[in-house]
Amino acid sequence: MSIKIKELTESRDTVNKWMERYGVRFGVYKNGVFNEQLFPFDPVPRIIAKDDWTYLEQGLRQRVMALNRFLWDIYHEKKIIKDGIVPEEFVYSSKGYLPECEGISPTGGVYAHIAGIDLVEGKDGQWYVLEDNLRIPSGASYPMIARKITRRVAPSTFTALAVADNRDYADLLRDMMDEMNDNRGISVILTPGRYNSAYFEHSYLAEKTGATLVYPGELFAEDNMVYYTGINKERTRVGCIYRRVSDEYMDPMIFEASSLLGIPNVMQAYKAGNVALVNAIGNGVADDKGIYYFVPKMVEYYLDEKPILQNAPTYLPYFKDDYDFVLKNIRRLVVKDVSEAGGYGVVFGKDLQDDELEKLKSLIIEQPRRWIAQEVIDFKDLEILEGDGFVERKADLRAFVISGKETKVWRSGLTRFSRNPDSFVVNSSQGGGFKDTWVVEN
Repeated sequence: MSIKIKELTESRDTVNKWMERYGVRFGVYKNGVFNEQLFPFDPVPRIIAKDDWTYLEQGLRQRVMALNRFLWDIYHEKKIIKDGIVPEEFVYSSKGYLPECEGISPTGGVYAHIAGIDLVEGKDGQWYVLEDNLRIPSGASYPMIARKITRRVAPSTFTALAVADNRDYADLLRDMMDEMNDNRGISVILTPGRYNSAYFEHSYLAEKTGATLVYPGELFAEDNMVYYTGINKERTRVGCIYRRVSDEYMDPMIFEASSLLGIPNVMQAYKAGNVALVNAIGNGVADDKGIYYFVPKMVEYYLDEKPILQNAPTYLPYFKDDYDFVLKNIRRLVVKDVSEAGGYGVVFGKDLQDDELEKLKSLIIEQPRRWIAQEVIDFKDLEILEGDGFVERKADLRAFVISGKETKVWRSGLTRFSRNPDSFVVNSSQGGGFKDTWVVEN
């Protein structure tokens, strides 16, 4: 074993050991059983050059600004529908569209305060956006804690290159929450509890931002205000809720009546402008995999600019020409169920037997709005350490964009990789790992 591999192996094992001690885990429900597992860390970083990052940063800001404008428009004037850019029925049939949010004006007009944009770098050198995550994107805590531990166990790691410091994510988050709070009360992070898949992140971000970590039952709404009752049962006004609870469980008086995770009547306080919800309720209409198709058009429509970042070539069976193309070329496409997430509902045509392919075609014929199809992007493999050497695996990048009074891109990100040599799916719930993302500044 070479000295380099030996050092990297020791670093990997030490960092993963420390993460286990810190409780850095994620949980997955499968077949009705909750399992906690480590999110394996690889010590070989993804390195992004300064010029490449400048390009990504500009494109990410542009894209998220357009998506925020779209969300405001959809729940207010609906100009993009009236002008025929996005089909009306396409918006209202989205599971993420919530008519209960019509006319609500979030603080500062911001809907997607925290956006997780998933990208891949093609072997052609072009970056492609695969998904926009605008509801409850997770994952920033993993590179944060991994970098923190690496600094402790191998302090010389960052001396050779001028790597952008990733410790400012908590500052970006705290500043945004303060702006949305507008001195109305305290800022809190609402967690469903320790059995949530990202519970570590909830508690870690609360610690780093100084926000109060609150659990179901500790917040209540009264007279269109929201209050927190802690250990001493003293009630404290809440001005901003960074929610890690899904839309449908946030207010049992409006949405899922059986929910014990949310806050009865919180929507009244939200509508009255007395509390900010981060991210806004109803964002799911904008990260619908079908709406994704229209984001480049949104950039041109709302910002009068050419989109900097490109979508993966995408087809909507909803449209007749795309419908015909997908059914004819399905064997070479990847088909995605718009209602699924976490790497589920993703099917590669080339991997299906003939009978399975015919079944998928039948589903597309029956429910064309339910599916999108994309060209398979031959995206770059990144080196990971495995055994006594290096192997290459598919990897994506989740970039985090924070929107308050300004839209800012965190100079880091979550690079996820597949541990399966034959898989393009990198999600943690599908057994993937992660590595640090270095943005070099020279």
